[in-house]
Amino acid sequence: MNKYIYLFLVLTFYSGSCIETSRTTKPNKDNDNNNFKHTNELINESSPYLLQHAHNPVNWYPWGEKALKKAKAENKMLIISVGYSACHWCHVMEKESFEDSLVAKVMNENFISIKVDREERPDIDDIYMTSCHLSSGGNCGWPLNAMALPNGEPFWAGTYFPKDKWLKVMQYFIDLRKKDPKEIEDFAKNITEGIKNAETVQTTKGEVIFDSEKLKPIFKYFDSAIDYKKGGRHGDIKFPMPSNWMYLLEYYNFSKDKKALEGVTATLEKMAYGGIYDHVGGGFARYSTDADWKVPHFEKMLYDNGQLVSLYSKAFQLTRKPLYKSVVYETLDFIERELTDENGGFYSSLNADSEGEEGKYYVWTYDELAAAINDDAQTALFSYFYDITKSGNWEDGKNIAHINRTYGAVAKKYNTTTQRVKSEITLAKAKLLVERQNRIAPSLDDKVLTAWNAIMLKGYVDAYRVFGEQRFLDAAIKNANFLMTNATKNGHRLNRNYKSGKSVINAFLDDYGLVSDAFTALYQATFEEKWLIEAKAYTDYALKHFYDEKSGIFNYTSDIDPPLIARKKEISDNVIPSSNSIMAKNLYVLGSYFFEDQYLKKSDLMMKNVSGQVLDSQQPYFFSNWLSLYLMLSKPPYEVAIVGKDSERLRQEIEGYYLPNVILLGGAEEGELILLEGKLVKGETIIYVCQDKICKSPVDTVKEALKSIK
Repeated sequence: MNKYIYLFLVLTFYSGSCIETSRTTKPNKDNDNNNFKHTNELINESSPYLLQHAHNPVNWYPWGEKALKKAKAENKMLIISVGYSACHWCHVMEKESFEDSLVAKVMNENFISIKVDREERPDIDDIYMTSCHLSSGGNCGWPLNAMALPNGEPFWAGTYFPKDKWLKVMQYFIDLRKKDPKEIEDFAKNITEGIKNAETVQTTKGEVIFDSEKLKPIFKYFDSAIDYKKGGRHGDIKFPMPSNWMYLLEYYNFSKDKKALEGVTATLEKMAYGGIYDHVGGGFARYSTDADWKVPHFEKMLYDNGQLVSLYSKAFQLTRKPLYKSVVYETLDFIERELTDENGGFYSSLNADSEGEEGKYYVWTYDELAAAINDDAQTALFSYFYDITKSGNWEDGKNIAHINRTYGAVAKKYNTTTQRVKSEITLAKAKLLVERQNRIAPSLDDKVLTAWNAIMLKGYVDAYRVFGEQRFLDAAIKNANFLMTNATKNGHRLNRNYKSGKSVINAFLDDYGLVSDAFTALYQATFEEKWLIEAKAYTDYALKHFYDEKSGIFNYTSDIDPPLIARKKEISDNVIPSSNSIMAKNLYVLGSYFFEDQYLKKSDLMMKNVSGQVLDSQQPYFFSNWLSLYLMLSKPPYEVAIVGKDSERLRQEIEGYYLPNVILLGGAEEGELILLEGKLVKGETIIYVCQDKICKSPVDTVKEALKSIK
């Protein structure tokens, strides 16, 4: 048996399931003088996650030259431990292991230990997560704990371990390095080579024709994976995966395949009814731990909610379902109330835990709920609608609010009207929200990440475009100005993070791609050309510092960043679409706006280079944003220009329709865009429907324009 494989079969004995064990360690604090006993190198960091570990007895370092130089000078192995503030099992492992003096002694004597916030440094997380998949066969997550040579080359990686098993893992490698250091070096060489070869792109030399008919057989794989009864994909754990459903909305618009729309609406309805949605305060948790969306992992992430606001807004535009509008408004209320900085930035996340217990902030015993509502009839209506019982619908007599019956069913049971049921439930929810705010809240990760802010910015823009709510646009513009003031440096270089006035990490490709995408959407919502000009400037910077001419694909990291052991290219779409698929779509859209032929050629080349992977994959849900671009390239969108004094009213009217194959532009004046030249007619407002720069006869009503849009 290959020794590489054998090592990891042996280590499966050490790996533990994620079950919280008893905690015997003492707090890392001297209660006599109220001073911390230990302070490590993380104390000067701004990341809340890193600061949570700043008083561990482990001599943690942030990622950087100081730690790497020390490892080389002392010839010590590295432990690279990656997590994030809202990660439940990260906190469990900290309490069990990293606050324990025995564990700290082993780590400090034998390793240089580095803590990484994966949200600030996704480039580092990607490398060592890839090493985990290569070395453990895919059983990976956070906390991610990798071991590496002093030069950073990993030879093993795993996830959560209880204290005793973590000690065994460390001792195994300590002994192995003493007995056979070459074996560890060979492991590192093999894994590093695998990391460098991960997500490689084969350049396409021949001609590729984008044919929309090829998307129809791909839908069969979506079809077989969709749980039409419960929503989402089949499985015992369910993630929202917004880009999947956004693509299927677009695919339905093209194909009129009712199964595609059925999959979307089933998913959006079941998520909105389930416990993954916060029925008291709005907003979605990260994922559901069951197949029914009932029991969430209670952490709330900005990037999920931003994308879901966009998705529910677009779905409302198509279906006019009132439920979707309620979800958008309640979710944005949550964002404004709990995740918005006074300067317009958006915070990253809320922890799943409060008072050391997952979900405690969000769940209710029947007696707690009845006392908060303080109205027997109202309590009865609310409890019946949300499946609240005296014995509890979850664990330990507690209840997770979720919907499994209609307003009509409640009205019938209590011999009242549907309108009264809705009114009473709304009043009860308001009381519960007030009462909940008196509880000890989950910890807030208040760092501001550029990419995630751009996602939320676009969520606000999409909500404004669909619902016309001025406060949504105001929040979007405030955030856009925040990003230009606090994240943007000379020459449109972006920083990744911002907290307490500090912004120190050079941005990654997703930061540029998502900001450019959001600013382009903001232009379409306002017809203010400055947003489109800024979007192009960020794209130009990315082309200069990230684009790889040889492969025709963008690197994830900038050419001005200190090199890691590999320079990765992000291809697969996941919870957030891949940075390359985002950039490829940006190049196409901006190329259309600015008549920038090089943009269009690069977008075309990127799609050609990944088309084999995309079209041949039996798991197309990992390429949904690429499929969206493929549809765009095979069925070029319409450029709809609205020019004249009444342009804003007509823009709002056309936004009443779901038109994913339309790029909007215009304004009261012609502006500077080539596409608008010669289109202003004095005293009139005219709509021009164009495709590939060829325009049909101008019209002056939206109804007439829609006839030209297939």
